[in-house]
Amino acid sequence: MATHKAVVMVGIKKPLSIADVPTVQPQGDEVRVRVEWTASTPLDLHQNDGGLLVQHPQRLGDGTAGTVVEVGPDAKRLKIGDKVFGFTWRNSQEKAHQEFCTTNEWLLAKLPEGFTLQEAVTLPNNFVTVFHTLTKDLDIETPWPKPDGYKPGDGDQPILVWGGASSVGMYALQILKYYGSVASKKHHEKLKSLGAKLAFDYNDPDVVSQIVSTGTIPKFMDCIGSQSASITPISRIAKNGAKVAILLPVIVRDSSETEDPIYEMDVKKAAEWAEGVDARGVRTHFYLDNEFFKQHLQPDIMPTMLKERIVEPNPRRIIEGKTLLERAQKALNSLRRKEASGERLVWRIADA
Repeated sequence: MATHKAVVMVGIKKPLSIADVPTVQPQGDEVRVRVEWTASTPLDLHQNDGGLLVQHPQRLGDGTAGTVVEVGPDAKRLKIGDKVFGFTWRNSQEKAHQEFCTTNEWLLAKLPEGFTLQEAVTLPNNFVTVFHTLTKDLDIETPWPKPDGYKPGDGDQPILVWGGASSVGMYALQILKYYGSVASKKHHEKLKSLGAKLAFDYNDPDVVSQIVSTGTIPKFMDCIGSQSASITPISRIAKNGAKVAILLPVIVRDSSETEDPIYEMDVKKAAEWAEGVDARGVRTHFYLDNEFFKQHLQPDIMPTMLKERIVEPNPRRIIEGKTLLERAQKALNSLRRKEASGERLVWRIADA
């Protein structure tokens, strides 16, 4: 059986390793992609350092960008040679931190002309997270195609995006701006250019009263998920009837070089919520329950929004290294040290 190299976790907070794994031939509407680029996410750190939903040894990565090298007999959208990018996560054969990924073609988008794979790979997991959160957890309409003259049902009701300068937050602002709905100070002008009407510094000790002074806020999207840094202050703002969507897991304590992380999956336990507040943990991986999103979110909506510059790629920091293992470990260490701010850690999988 043919094999290829993959990055694997072998134990909690242990150094990453390289393993030879089976190269899976595509079946049905699957395609096999030579993975060229990926973008690290906090989930990589949560899994490696906290063992979150992990069974060792386990492959990492859910942001795939590369070239189609083989197609299944029922594949219709994609062909050999297509440059593609997508959010792939469900099993080992789909993971991104390996030389080849085999997945259904509806989890992938064709790369629009004028963009690089390094740029495009910053979209998929964050883009999907935003659409799923807005529709599933906040009941915000995102019709596609957007009708001419469309106006959101909630009118001008405000939405608070906590962590607007995060990679997810940037896409949330751009998508909300597109549908007509609608961080640290150094990012404020950037956030306003993406669609934010007001920007607040969440490190300001007076930030809660500043936000409260703007009026009642009915919907919140927490892109950070930190019990102390985001959830607790949001719980002091959210009132009866508010909807709060929090990216999981709740980070009770961050991982560091000297301390292990602590996570909580029940957002109700993370703070004292006012009566009548609907606080939910976002579970992006269930977005495929929406049949329309399953067939159209990644293959159609995502590349169209990128091509038409409704959204723009996240800023990137390229992680260099002589080997796949070196690049993977450096990216993970950078996540742990919180070296990236307002940018994604992007690195090469397959060597040139």
